[in-house]
Amino acid sequence: MHGPILSSSLSRRPDTSSYQTLTPRTPHSRSGRAEEGFTEVELDQLHDDDQHEYLSYRQQQSEPLLASSTGSAFGAPAYRSRGDDEGSKKQWFKPLPTVKGALKNGPLLIGSLLALLLFALVLLSVKRPDTLDRVVGYNAPVEEVVEAVSPPAPSPSIVETVPPPGHLISYENYTTFPLTGTQYRDECDKLMSGFMHHTGTYWSAPKHGVMDVIHHDDVTDYQLPEHEPTRVCSKTITYQLDGHVGLLADLSLMAQVAGLAREQNRTFFVDDTYWNRGKWIDHFQDVRARQPGPEDGCRGPPPEELVACPRQARHWVINSRTAKFHLGHPFLEEYQDPYGHELNRMKPILERARESFQKTIRPNAHNAALIRAARLEIASVLSLPEHERPLDEDPVNADPETILTRHHPDPYLAVHIRQGDKMASNFPHRGSHIPIDDFVSAVHETWSRLFDNKLTSSDSTHFPSAPIAYIASDSPTAVDEIMNAFPSSAAMFSLQTSTNSDLRSLAPQHEYVQKEFNEESEEERIRLTRGMIVDFALLSGFWTWEGEVVPGATICTLTSSICKSIAIGLGFDRAFGFGDGGNHYMGDVDDEHKRWVELDNKGRVSPEWAAFDLF
Repeated sequence: MHGPILSSSLSRRPDTSSYQTLTPRTPHSRSGRAEEGFTEVELDQLHDDDQHEYLSYRQQQSEPLLASSTGSAFGAPAYRSRGDDEGSKKQWFKPLPTVKGALKNGPLLIGSLLALLLFALVLLSVKRPDTLDRVVGYNAPVEEVVEAVSPPAPSPSIVETVPPPGHLISYENYTTFPLTGTQYRDECDKLMSGFMHHTGTYWSAPKHGVMDVIHHDDVTDYQLPEHEPTRVCSKTITYQLDGHVGLLADLSLMAQVAGLAREQNRTFFVDDTYWNRGKWIDHFQDVRARQPGPEDGCRGPPPEELVACPRQARHWVINSRTAKFHLGHPFLEEYQDPYGHELNRMKPILERARESFQKTIRPNAHNAALIRAARLEIASVLSLPEHERPLDEDPVNADPETILTRHHPDPYLAVHIRQGDKMASNFPHRGSHIPIDDFVSAVHETWSRLFDNKLTSSDSTHFPSAPIAYIASDSPTAVDEIMNAFPSSAAMFSLQTSTNSDLRSLAPQHEYVQKEFNEESEEERIRLTRGMIVDFALLSGFWTWEGEVVPGATICTLTSSICKSIAIGLGFDRAFGFGDGGNHYMGDVDDEHKRWVELDNKGRVSPEWAAFDLF
């Protein structure tokens, strides 16, 4: 009888869905924790840790503990009795978070601390950067130089110009450029068979055509800041200084070449690669500043493209060794006055050189100051007023026709005594030096001829006892001899006896021998060159400020290139007596009025003056 009942009760077990699950109030339950005084936030934090325990417990309980789990007591929020509240108030401290909770929130805490640290470092770097540098051990440089980044240069576009077949000059046997003066001379010898062929005018192309080298031109034509332009001048003439001849021998040739560049509309350059007197700008101004040429902003040709012969080449170079191929008879035929007589034929050549010395060949600021100091020393002894033009202003030369009205008239004579390796070329002193007595006699004669009968009583009160002379010489002994030949009351000047220590330091210590010049130190060669420039200015009257003293006449010997160049400075008419009432139509030097007094040839050679020497 009981069997069926038992089996019925076992077989009809109620479905779990008909019941509500009851949660026991244990220390681990949510309700129980609520009664312990945990807040909702703390319960949520602990809920995740205990969730797996609840799940395990629910799986173990298959029947609900209480039948009426739907009552209000179970569904209400966690309720704390009066006793529970009082118990919570008596707690001395809150429960510490578990180790597992601390590990979970660790990254957040560490991130917060790092953020605070970085913020503090930012504030410190703004307010006290030096403190931060010391902490990290950084030593800042004393001065930080920020270099501007230049834009990249455009890619060059090279155009190669090759002469026609049979007209190519090859430099394949040379490795160093520019060539030396001797090498350029040898190239001219090869091309001209030892002499210059001449057909047509001076600039006419040779009958076989113009020989030239290959040219490589960058036609991009760009120029970066503080860099040279890339475009090469289309036509140039370069004068090469190589120390083969003396200073004024080079300058007198250069003066003609610079004139040719002006007339042919070519850009003029000076090459001082092999010069034994320093750099050109050690003594003179940059010729591009004085004579810029027709193409502003172009640069000089590559040295491997310079050609000595023929002169019709695109980039012609000339020096003292190759001048014989270009400045000989064909040059004189082209540039002399064909209708003039004697010296009159040479006037265009002299005027070309004069313009070059006035415009292109000019002393730099240092040498100009020395020249002015020498002129002021003469003016001070002569009681002449000093000119008030500032020293840094470039002087302006007077024209030959107005030189006497714009400068102090005839205050002194100039004397140049060249000894060393220069000997007289005519009898009775041929092969030896002109005696000092001849110079002394020439000083007395010239002073008497030009000045004794011209000075009024008022003029003579400004001058000390006659004669008044500036002596320039390569020989210290010659300077002493000529000065001792005049009374102590005479006003005699020279670098050697100057009261200015800067001028006195430029005086030569021994006679000049061209072949021995290279044996001197570079410093000594530069010093002697500077002294020669000052002497030449005082001998010729070149490079004066308006109102400064100029020589009334100059005594010299034609065997010296300096003597030839002095006539250029005096001016054509004044030098040869054509400007003081002399008869200049036939071109004979007027001995009564001449200011250029030559003691070697003495008129025995016609014409009496030549513009330059050929070597």
